Amino acid sequence: MVPLTIARRAPKEDDVEIAIEFCGLCHSDVHVTRGEWRLPPYPLVPGHEIVGRVTRVGAAVQDFAPGDRVGVGCLVDSCRECESCLDGLEQYCERGNIGTYGVPDPRNGNAITQGGYSTSVVVDRRFVLRIPEALDPAAAAPLLCAGITTYSPLRYFDVEEGDSVGVVGLGGLGHMAVKIAKAMGAEVTVFTTSEAKFDAARELGADHVVLSRDEEAMAGANRSLDVIIDTVAAPHDLNPYFRTLRLDGALFQLGLPAEDMPPVSPGLLIRRRLAYAGSLIGGIEETQEMLDFCAEHGVASDVEIVGADQLNEAYDRMVAGDVKYRFVLDTATLQEPSERADA
Repeated sequence: MVPLTIARRAPKEDDVEIAIEFCGLCHSDVHVTRGEWRLPPYPLVPGHEIVGRVTRVGAAVQDFAPGDRVGVGCLVDSCRECESCLDGLEQYCERGNIGTYGVPDPRNGNAITQGGYSTSVVVDRRFVLRIPEALDPAAAAPLLCAGITTYSPLRYFDVEEGDSVGVVGLGGLGHMAVKIAKAMGAEVTVFTTSEAKFDAARELGADHVVLSRDEEAMAGANRSLDVIIDTVAAPHDLNPYFRTLRLDGALFQLGLPAEDMPPVSPGLLIRRRLAYAGSLIGGIEETQEMLDFCAEHGVASDVEIVGADQLNEAYDRMVAGDVKYRFVLDTATLQEPSERADA
C-alpha cells in the first residue's frame, strides 16, 4: 500500500459527507487487496469499518447533521427493492449489494467504490449508522464488521440467558462473539488449538475453554452447546464440533477459507436434527441494533491503533495472527500523497 489521492463526489440530496476518524483493518481487506479471492480493480482503497463525524448533508437528509458521530460498515447501497432489501436484509440483496470498496456503484456512474483508509467518504443516508457517544470511536470501528458478523447469527438463533454458546477461534471475530454472547446472558465455551489462548479467553469472559486437538477434552464437551459460532478462516474438520451440540443445535460458519473444507458427516446432523448454516454481516437496521446493544452493555472491540506508515506491517501481522484482536487505522496519520489516481 502506498499513499494516493482519490476523488469523492459532492454530496447529493440524500448523501452524508463524513470526515473519517478511524477505520478498522479487517482480514478480508488483506484477501481483497492481495487478490486472494479475485483480482480487484486497482487502484483500490480498502476499509469497511468507518467511524467519523458528519461534515455536510444533502438537502433531503433530516436524520443526520454536521457534528454527529456516524459509521459506515460493509455496505453503501443495495437495490432497495427486492424482498431481502424490503425485509431489512440488504446484505442478501438479490441483485447484489454494493460493497464499501472495490465494486461499481450503479447510482453513481458505476464509479468503483473506495473505502475508509482515507480522510473522508460520501455515503447515502440509508447506509449511514449512528455511533452512540458511549462507545469509544476507535474501539467501535470493528463493530461495523466483526461486531455485526457475530451478533447477527446469535440474534437469529435467539440466544438468551441460560443458553450455551461455543466459539471456535479467538481472533478478531471470535473475541467479539465471546463478548456479545456473554452480554446476551449465555454460558460461553471457547475452542482453540492453542493452550496459550486459555487465559485470554477467560479474560474476555469465557466460562470454559477447550483445547480442540485434545480428543478427551472434546469428548467432555459432548452435547453441551446450543449454538456454535465458527470464526476460523482456514480449512478444518467440523465433525468434532457437531458432536458438542445438543438436539436442534446449530453451527454457524463465519470464517471463509480460501480452500475446500473437509466433508461434513450427514449422520451427525441427522441424529440430532442439527443445522449447519452460514451468515453474512447484517442489514442496516440490525447493525444499528447491534451498536445500541453494545453501547448499553459496554461491549467494544479490543484494538491496537496503527498509523498509515504501519499498514503494510499490520497486514503481515494479521496474517501471522499477531494482533489482539483488531487493528484500527488512525486517519489523522495519513500523509500528503506521493502519487495521484486518475480523477
